[in-house]
Amino acid sequence: MAKLKQALENRLNREELSKLIRSFDIIGNIAIIGIPEELKPKQYIIAKAVLDSNKNIKTVLKKADIHKGEFRIQKLSYLVGKRTKETIYKENNVQLKLNVEKVYFTPRLSTERKRIYQLVKAGEEVLVMFSGVAPFCIVIAKNSKLRIVYGIEINPNAHKYALENVKLNKLGDKIRLYKGDVRKVVPNLKKRFDRILMPLPKTGEDFLDIALKASKKGTTIHFYDFSQEKDFPEQSIGKIEGACKKARKKFKVLHSTKCGAYAPYVYRVCIDFQII
Repeated sequence: MAKLKQALENRLNREELSKLIRSFDIIGNIAIIGIPEELKPKQYIIAKAVLDSNKNIKTVLKKADIHKGEFRIQKLSYLVGKRTKETIYKENNVQLKLNVEKVYFTPRLSTERKRIYQLVKAGEEVLVMFSGVAPFCIVIAKNSKLRIVYGIEINPNAHKYALENVKLNKLGDKIRLYKGDVRKVVPNLKKRFDRILMPLPKTGEDFLDIALKASKKGTTIHFYDFSQEKDFPEQSIGKIEGACKKARKKFKVLHSTKCGAYAPYVYRVCIDFQII
């Protein structure tokens, strides 16, 4: 960011520089930036500086809306560079192909995905709910000795890319992908899993009942949530407690972690808990 600010020192005044959004995501060779309304007249100057700041960036897109809707997708506008919204992103020894506007994906969970695959034991059967373009499925399958991982995603575009990504990483023998609503798909699998991931922090608590029905004694569930600093981890654990009480299941908390900032004093968090 310091390099970018330096590049813009002669193009923006001090007040404009103070309004510059200090971080942006790079997914593959695409940079996704936020432009405050006050800096809109200078958006192409800023975008060109971003493009020039990193030789790996080939395209700069602007956030045109927030993540919204059932698929959690975000409208993006082209600014400079190659005119595309599709890219290949690399992390944790895998490659992921995706269209950054048609699917939900965040590179900010790469460390969390590494944390999870390091927990997976040999022979495990894993379920990833809301699996998207399959980052968790593919990273876990590539870097652990699990037996099989099931991924379920409702967005048809994300599911299409997930299928491509399984082929791209040559993991067809370890991954099973399903397109549809987890409420309908999970019961039809008629399975009890060793580990269940719920990477949908905004409304994940509404699906705890489904995860619990697919669990057995010893199952580890990774429940993702949004939490304010002052409420962590008690509020998220309270949601788990309520769901387990309804399902007549007992649990113990294994670990609580913050997976990055979502907003000022609000974090994406994960509670690892085990059915006992």
